[in-house]
Amino acid sequence: MTAARASVEFCRRAEAQDKAQGARHKAQGKKTREAKLAATYAIRDSDVLIVVDVQNDFCPGGALAVPQGDEIVTVVNQLAKNFRNVVLTQDWHPAGHLSFASAHAGRSPYDTIAMPYGPQVLWPDHCIQGTPGAAFHSGLQIPHAGLVVRKGLDPAIDSYSALYENDRTTPTGLTGYLRERGIARAFLAGLALDFCVRYSAEDAVREGFTVVVIEDACRGIDVQGSIAATRSSFAALRVAAIGAAEIAVTRAA
Repeated sequence: MTAARASVEFCRRAEAQDKAQGARHKAQGKKTREAKLAATYAIRDSDVLIVVDVQNDFCPGGALAVPQGDEIVTVVNQLAKNFRNVVLTQDWHPAGHLSFASAHAGRSPYDTIAMPYGPQVLWPDHCIQGTPGAAFHSGLQIPHAGLVVRKGLDPAIDSYSALYENDRTTPTGLTGYLRERGIARAFLAGLALDFCVRYSAEDAVREGFTVVVIEDACRGIDVQGSIAATRSSFAALRVAAIGAAEIAVTRAA
């Protein structure tokens, strides 16, 4: 073998070895990332799934329909099977609620007005107590849910969050319920991403819980840039936004 051929052969072997080593490193990196992901989102008994407002009025055909809101129902049902602790929230307004545009002469849905607790988007009448629109979507099947939190009962204040009214000071009681059960981490799913899910996530962080939002188990309505604002808020608060596939299908100890 000539010196030139030997040099070429050496280079080929070196290149092949480099490629093989690179492939091994890539595979190992993937395994490491998958292991970290599984460790991060393996469900424990100190976790809770909070399912926000999966109600008829927020689904297609409802009074305040979130686009494709019904598409999350199957995903939420499957997710819930992995959690020992599940909480459902339910918008439950009296007729004539002050968050309704119909309660303000000359106002239209999606206008914003000033309220004593801050800016308030005015909504179509929705989720009125005892009406079919306020009922959970018929496909939502989570029989082991331990608590239903009804919110928005005060006619003078709206209530997006599962934990507080919109004044951010009047509690719903959910924080105490979770603490008494040793809950450390809250996973959120539901409607709408940019209002009730967002406010619930923000309040849960404020109360010291680790918060994870399962984005493909949510849908947003996007009023005046509210989805972009939600993503900015989550980033600032270090709220993890993940897909349902990133959650292990069995609970960790």
